[in-house]
Amino acid sequence: MTKIDELINWFSGQSKVLVALSGGVDSALVAYAAHKSLGNSAVAVTADYKTLAQEELESAEKICSEIGIKHIVIQYNELENPEFVKNDNTRCFHCRTELSEYLNEISKKENISTIVDGTNLDDLREYRPGIKALKENGVKSPLVETGFTKEDVREYAQKVGLSVYDRPSNSCLASRIPWGQEVTAERLVRIEMGEILVKQFFGVRQVRVRDFNGVAKIEVEQKEMSLLSDQTKLSKLVERLKQIGFTSVFVDPEGYRPGKLNVIVD
Repeated sequence: MTKIDELINWFSGQSKVLVALSGGVDSALVAYAAHKSLGNSAVAVTADYKTLAQEELESAEKICSEIGIKHIVIQYNELENPEFVKNDNTRCFHCRTELSEYLNEISKKENISTIVDGTNLDDLREYRPGIKALKENGVKSPLVETGFTKEDVREYAQKVGLSVYDRPSNSCLASRIPWGQEVTAERLVRIEMGEILVKQFFGVRQVRVRDFNGVAKIEVEQKEMSLLSDQTKLSKLVERLKQIGFTSVFVDPEGYRPGKLNVIVD
């Protein structure tokens, strides 16, 4: 039995399942397996909140269209949650606790007893208070229970024909703001616009525009750093970033690495 068969079989004992779908490859594979096993008894839910980039929502919609799974999009504003906005090292815990409450509401309406997410084994090696919140609220992680690493997820997502199989990992826009600096709508907008501009100017696949109280720090993967060497383009990009609210801009020579902002900044 292959790993994907094990994942599909994980759902065989369920009657109906709610899949928390982010727009990334992990939850996409879970949604695929759930639909393969349960058909119309599997439902995907995406939270379109203030820290979700538009391209993530578009990706989630595309995934559901490919799979054929029913898709529910919910909207709420986590900026109304003061525990989230203050942005300490428990921000993700409060975010996922609030998400869990909405997921549980939907599961009751849809008469669904099981809620699942796309957490994989590699995620457990990092500081992820959001995973703790989901687990405490009864959300299950089939990829963990069936032994999927990120590499496994991408391999099988490609095998089953999911177009997001090689999509770069992403996280909510608030993760670009250092702990200790408030999450505001203004910051989220300029971060999202900034990342769109970097992609448009240089064609990079993976980018983070970190916001240090208005100072933009651009991170791209090391293998794509050479794309930013065009000084004329870079000058134009800096000009555009200042137009949307950044006070100054610099490129991080170390490049992109997940979890770089997991430190308190006063």
